Amino acid sequence: MKFDDFLHTVNDFGRYQKLRYFCICLTYMLPPIMVYTWSFAAATPSFRCKLYDNDADFNIRQSSLSYNQSQPDEAYCKANMKISVKECQRCYMKTISNTGMEKIQPCNNYVFDQKYYDYTLVEEWSMVCDRTVFRSAVQNIFFFGYMVGSIFFGIMADKYGRRPIMSICIILMACTGFICAFFPQKDKFGFWPSYLVYTISRFILACSTRGIAVTGFVLATELVGPKNKFLTAIIVQYFFAFGQLFLVTFAYFIREWRRLTFTLSLFTIPFTFFYFVLPESARWMISKGHYKQAELLLRKIAKTNNRTFDEEAFQQLIDEQQLNSKEKSHQIGILGLFQSKIMCIISINLFFQWFVQNLVFYGISQSTGNWGFDPYLSFAISAFVEILSYIVLHLVLNRIGRKRPYFIAVLCFSIIALLTIPVQNYILKNNPKQKILIFIMNVLLKFFAAGSYAIIYIYANELFPTGIRNTGMGICSMVARIGAIVGTTSNDMLTRVWINLPVVLFGILSLIAAFLVLMLPETLNKTLPQTIEDTEQMGLSCIRIRADKRTPKRKVQIDNIDDQDLNEDQLLNENLKMREDV
Repeated sequence: MKFDDFLHTVNDFGRYQKLRYFCICLTYMLPPIMVYTWSFAAATPSFRCKLYDNDADFNIRQSSLSYNQSQPDEAYCKANMKISVKECQRCYMKTISNTGMEKIQPCNNYVFDQKYYDYTLVEEWSMVCDRTVFRSAVQNIFFFGYMVGSIFFGIMADKYGRRPIMSICIILMACTGFICAFFPQKDKFGFWPSYLVYTISRFILACSTRGIAVTGFVLATELVGPKNKFLTAIIVQYFFAFGQLFLVTFAYFIREWRRLTFTLSLFTIPFTFFYFVLPESARWMISKGHYKQAELLLRKIAKTNNRTFDEEAFQQLIDEQQLNSKEKSHQIGILGLFQSKIMCIISINLFFQWFVQNLVFYGISQSTGNWGFDPYLSFAISAFVEILSYIVLHLVLNRIGRKRPYFIAVLCFSIIALLTIPVQNYILKNNPKQKILIFIMNVLLKFFAAGSYAIIYIYANELFPTGIRNTGMGICSMVARIGAIVGTTSNDMLTRVWINLPVVLFGILSLIAAFLVLMLPETLNKTLPQTIEDTEQMGLSCIRIRADKRTPKRKVQIDNIDDQDLNEDQLLNENLKMREDV
């Protein structure tokens, strides 16, 4: 007996699961709230050089500036500077000595535009011009924390359980959130101590964020049976977008970075008690041999759902699991992802899909420019587009599967990415309508990127077996962070060769990813694999097609089997027996 078969006897999506699942959905709001706070707390407002002591009005006109101190003119910047005119005029100041000699020197202080932000971390630490490297370093270390957290907490969750690891991550997130709000005080502690503590805290915050996201997603899908696994996998994505809307609402009204960070950190406190609310995954306990704990939990589920606990069926489940454990115990672990050819191909294919998704998304986001609105409206539109993408997935994924929608989304993404070349360089150039066209393309890119990322998240979760599901998802997320880092830095390097080379590369990689996914098996209406053998029995699409062509006799024999209700695994076993008879 399979675990999903027994779970059905106690109601695989009853009142017990619904209440716990809702709690998991709420925790899924935490990662976007804590991660994307950076977009507002460390935003870079428009700025210019501070030309004299009382210079505090960002919108002051050039004609009213002191004659001896002014911005470098455009002609000088073009002739003498290797940076853009805009960067030159806001990072350098022109002074004229008493003898009339003109001198260009870097700015010592800056005046920031307070149109959208009252006070940001960038303004407090002057992380602009030559000091932008400090801001970039914090963000790169944050992405590195994503990588570490994905693989570390993924492995820990497979080893020690989903529940304790998720609780530890929530506590770490709350603590580091408050540290980020209180400790960075340049005037009190100095720049370097504040900067180092803030950077380390952001690193730990990133680790815990990925721990919550990966572990929470796996726990949500393991709570329910196969008929509801898609529903639980997609609804949890809505709450990720709701978290973004929650964040932008607070950010709009609280525009000082320290108060905003502190306020949002308060939101994490109630979640620290979720350890006493959320259960451990019964599916994980069975796979690890914790049968007594699993029995207690399943009895509780049956009681809450007004079902009778079938002791005989549970014993059959345990007997089968013990038999499988003796034969396959050596497979559990990170090496299990590469143990056989089929499992290895599936794992590497999924890793590549996650890498491309993030590389292309972050790279295209930079190359196509911003949304053209104020940051709060842009962020809100982005979140709503993401929700719209999930609604479409909700309607189609359970009808046509995972593979085809993912293929279409990635293919459309790659086509739009390649279309940015003519749009940016030829179509409506120097025309105000070009901004509208770029905005529409950004919306479409966001729509397909959010959709394809959500699908691959669900798809990977349904392909990895229970014993190494968190490990597999963790490595996928780690590889994705590598893609994000490469995507954010690729434009600067590749544009030196050819300005459109990054976009061409992103489009080609997306096309490769789209066609590679066709090798993977479809998971629609299939139970979550418990063992590596369960995943292997799904096979690869290309191998199955070839097998059908080579063995027509076996297909005839299978069609003649009397029991028409055999599932796919039973058909495969009958197929193998017939091969032995031949």
